[in-house]
Amino acid sequence: MDLAASEILLTFCRLLQASQMTVSVTGATDNHQVRVLTRSRSKAELIFPGKKTRFFPGVMIAEEPQWRDCIQGSTAVVNLAGTPIGTRWSSEIKKEIKESRIRVTSKVVDLINESPEGVRPSVLVSATALGYYGTSETEVFDESSPSGNDYLAEVCREWEGTALKVNKDVRLALIRIGIVLGKDGGALAKMIPLFMMFAGGPLGSGQQWFSWIHLDDIVNLIYEALSNPSYRGVINGTAPNPVRLAEMCDHLGNVLGRPSWLPVPEFALKAVLGEGAFVVLEGQRVVPARAKELGFPFKYRYVKDALKAIMS
Repeated sequence: MDLAASEILLTFCRLLQASQMTVSVTGATDNHQVRVLTRSRSKAELIFPGKKTRFFPGVMIAEEPQWRDCIQGSTAVVNLAGTPIGTRWSSEIKKEIKESRIRVTSKVVDLINESPEGVRPSVLVSATALGYYGTSETEVFDESSPSGNDYLAEVCREWEGTALKVNKDVRLALIRIGIVLGKDGGALAKMIPLFMMFAGGPLGSGQQWFSWIHLDDIVNLIYEALSNPSYRGVINGTAPNPVRLAEMCDHLGNVLGRPSWLPVPEFALKAVLGEGAFVVLEGQRVVPARAKELGFPFKYRYVKDALKAIMS
């Protein structure tokens, strides 16, 4: 799980504290309302440092041998698991990027399907990614758009295909999550220090599309998908107004009172990230047609407002 997914999980668990649902969440909880299903207790405990305090009274951390008992009796399951992609790719890393997503999703689906009817979760919200669409500087993608033909599109197709094997009586929502903006994790946490040192700027040409969503909105979208029976099938987890990366960097510089003047050249990124550089050098313009159709109330529709809120 990358920093953005950890931040989603933490914020999501805070939201669930007030709910009456019992939810099992992969990616890092019987009176516990949140059951965090993890393959590494030590890593999960880093996300929940106060799990035994008043901050997370309803959270239980469960390793794989406990997953079956946790899933049975849960109202719903949220699947956020997967190895981070923002690193230098090797054949081994590429294999783990795909297998980590397929393996966990397959296990979760099998455990749901094997659950007796009376204790089977009624909802599965499973994360996927915008990589499904491939990349383009000119096309606009919504939930009806076809899949791309690159490596990440292949990963997403198999990831979603695995989730689709869940029992047909279980409502499935597939959330294709965009670039999550939050102060403590993900892309923004890596960019802010550079801007504060007057070394900020776009990556590569800056013309690649940046399809983003504020942390609060993606958490609320996942929560809505759990509780609203109209949320089913594919839903893009992005804000209504994607921007090109250069514009995003200009807004970030303005909010921080720093210039956006030092682009990182493409060759430097390829030297550091290898094949994985295309994740940041190429993008896609994705719009949340389904969420808008469902009337989802976006809190942050424009990146300038999202950045101001994060940095305030």
